[in-house]
Amino acid sequence: MNYTKLTAGPISIVLLTALTACNNGKSDPAAEAPPPLKVEKVEDGDIFQVEQPQKFNLAQATEYLAASQLKVTGTITPDISRAVPVISLATGRVVEIDARLGDMVKKGQVLLKVQSADISAAFSDYQKALADEKLAATQLDRAKILYDRGAISQNDLQVAEDTEAKTKADVQATAEKLRVLGNAGLEHPSAIVEIRAPISGYITDQQVTNAAGVPGLGSPNPFTISDLSYVWILCDVYENDLASVRLGDKADVRLNAYPSQVFTGRIDNIGPILDPNIRTAKVRIEVPNPGLMRPGMFVTATFHGREKERRAAVPSNAILHLHDRDWVYVPQQQGKFRRVQVVAGDMLPNGMQEVVSGIAPGQPVVANALAFQNTVEQQ
Repeated sequence: MNYTKLTAGPISIVLLTALTACNNGKSDPAAEAPPPLKVEKVEDGDIFQVEQPQKFNLAQATEYLAASQLKVTGTITPDISRAVPVISLATGRVVEIDARLGDMVKKGQVLLKVQSADISAAFSDYQKALADEKLAATQLDRAKILYDRGAISQNDLQVAEDTEAKTKADVQATAEKLRVLGNAGLEHPSAIVEIRAPISGYITDQQVTNAAGVPGLGSPNPFTISDLSYVWILCDVYENDLASVRLGDKADVRLNAYPSQVFTGRIDNIGPILDPNIRTAKVRIEVPNPGLMRPGMFVTATFHGREKERRAAVPSNAILHLHDRDWVYVPQQQGKFRRVQVVAGDMLPNGMQEVVSGIAPGQPVVANALAFQNTVEQQ
């Protein structure tokens, strides 16, 4: 009996306390609080530590004064002033094509042949003019004889002379028309007209096929020949960078297809109208074509400013090209090194290389970045 009384007392107190808490509508805030956050440290992936860091020689970045540069992209296009359309003055049907798009042609080379009824009509007029000339010459001879005998007046003789002169002019005009239409064979003309290249160059446009009709002076023209000895490079320059571009300045051009070769061109036009959508102006560079430049190729053009900029220069071995980026290793405290991304510039004399951004002059770097990288990977 005594044991039962002792255990019933505490149980009653617990039940009373729980009932009181439910009646009050309150809960324990400590029971509902979220668990405390656990912060885990993530190591910096650009920090490296090696054994015996003293065996890696350091080089101090020196100061290098370089002209400011602006790099933009562009495309190669034919020089419009060197593009000549091939036209046919005679209308007709194409019976033969002797050149194709992309072919290199010489001036005077036959490109296509056209069967034209215009030649037949022009030859008919030429034959009539010859007959009229012959008749006028006979009448003039007769008029001279009659005038010498006093059978006709001087006015009649002058009329015969004028008629003979007009028939000669008609013969010359009809003969020239045949030549213009493309047929120089006055004695045995043919209805086939040969269309020849007006200049030497490459065929950059073709708008004719076999058995197609040629509209004469109407469009489209059968061919367009471009002289690609000089080409244009059209670049988009942002509004904020236009101050770095001046007419007449030279620009370095690198083809995406041949990145190791540098070509020099001249800025001959800066577009007067700004594109309102992308805020750029068209800048045109004229470049001599050594034969590698083809219309449509992508290029990178570099414009050189006249003001000098302060940049860093380090040994070329101090720059590591990894994952399409350039890096240097900068020493830190306690034998650690930080990998810093940089923008490498041009090669300089004495094995030095320009660093456009990433480090400042006077900052130490590992002299041989590749050897350091190999050591890190082996650990």
